[in-house]
Amino acid sequence: MVKDKYRISFENTVYDRNLEIDKSISLIDKLEKERSLSLEEYKYLVENLNKEVFDYISKKARIIGDENYGKDVYLRGLIEISNICKNDCYYCGIRHSNRNCERYRLSEEEILECADEGYALGYRTFVMQGGEDGKFEPEYICGIVRKIKAKYKDVAVTLSLGEYDKESYQKMYDAGADRYLLRHETADKEHYEKLHPKTMSFENRMNCLKDLKDIGFQVGCGFMVGSPYQSSATLAKDLKFIEEFAPEMCGIGPFIPHHDTVFKDEKSGSIQMTLFLIAILRIMRPNMLIPATTSLSTLDNLGREKGILAGANVVMPNLSPVKNRKKYELYDGKVCTGDEAAHCIGCITNRINNIGYGVAKVRGDYKCLNMM
Repeated sequence: MVKDKYRISFENTVYDRNLEIDKSISLIDKLEKERSLSLEEYKYLVENLNKEVFDYISKKARIIGDENYGKDVYLRGLIEISNICKNDCYYCGIRHSNRNCERYRLSEEEILECADEGYALGYRTFVMQGGEDGKFEPEYICGIVRKIKAKYKDVAVTLSLGEYDKESYQKMYDAGADRYLLRHETADKEHYEKLHPKTMSFENRMNCLKDLKDIGFQVGCGFMVGSPYQSSATLAKDLKFIEEFAPEMCGIGPFIPHHDTVFKDEKSGSIQMTLFLIAILRIMRPNMLIPATTSLSTLDNLGREKGILAGANVVMPNLSPVKNRKKYELYDGKVCTGDEAAHCIGCITNRINNIGYGVAKVRGDYKCLNMM
C-alpha cells in the first residue's frame, strides 16, 4: 500500500511537470506570435523554468535572431570614463559612500586616444560609460562627441552616463550622440526603493527613459537578474515594461555582489535565468540589440558564448586604459583583462567564430523591422 501511494504520487508529479512544460511552451509560442504576454503569463514562465523549456526557447531565440541579424555579432568599444559618482546605489561598487574605491576620471585627451585606438582595431561604436560625475556637464560631453564624430564619419557614439534633464539629453543628441543606455534596474517602484537611497527617484528614472525616446535616441534599458528583493512578480513587471516601452537595446546580466556594499553577503544571480530572460527578450523584440554582458563572463568563462546562443547579438569589450580597468569595479571579480579587453579582438573573434557566429565590424544599428 505504501509503495502504491508513492508510485501514484510520483506519477502525479510527472504528470504535473508535463503540464507545466506544455503550458510554458504554449506561452513561448504565443509570445512569438503576438510579441506580448500578460503579467501573469510572464510570471508563470519565470517560475517554471526547466531544461526542456530552456532548450526549446533558446533554440527558438537563435532562429529568430538569425532571421533578423544573420550570424552577425556587433562589437562595442567600452570606454569607462569615470568611476566618480554622486549616487549611492546599494549594490554598486563605485557608490559615492565607498571610501575604498580609488577614484579616477579620464581626460578628454585620454578618451579620444581610446577612440583612436579602438577605430584602428576595427570598432565602429564607442560606448562612453561612467558614474554620475558632476564634472561631466552636457557641454563637456557634447564637445567630446563632436570631436569623435567629426574625425570618424562611420562610427556611432553611445552614452551611458546616468540621469540628466531633457534639455541636456537634447544637447547630446544634437552633438551627434546616437544611442543612450540607462538601465531602469527594476520596473517595480517598491523594489527600486529597496535598491536605492531616498535621494534617487523611480519616477525620474522612468521619465528620463521616456525623454530619451522622445528625443530620438536609440534607447537602451535593462536590469540585474537576481538582485536583492527581486521576485518572479518583479521580473514579470520588467518584461512587461520592456515589451511596452519597446527599447532599441536592452542589457541584462546576473547580479554580482560587491564587498563594499550593503549587499555584500547576497548571492549572485542565476546564469541560467539570465540566459532564459535573454531568450524571452529576443522572441519578444526580434530586432532588439541585446548584449552578452561582462557580468555573464565574470560568473562563467563561456558566459559570452552562452549569451549569444540564447539570443544576444552584441559584445562590449573594454577599451579603457589598462591602468583604470580594475578601478571601475561595479561588482566583485569583474573581468577586465584578457579576452574582455578590446585589444584582444582576435581572441574575441575566434571564440565567437567557434560557436558559428561572426564579428561584424560595423556600427551595428537597430534594425527597424515590421513587427506585425
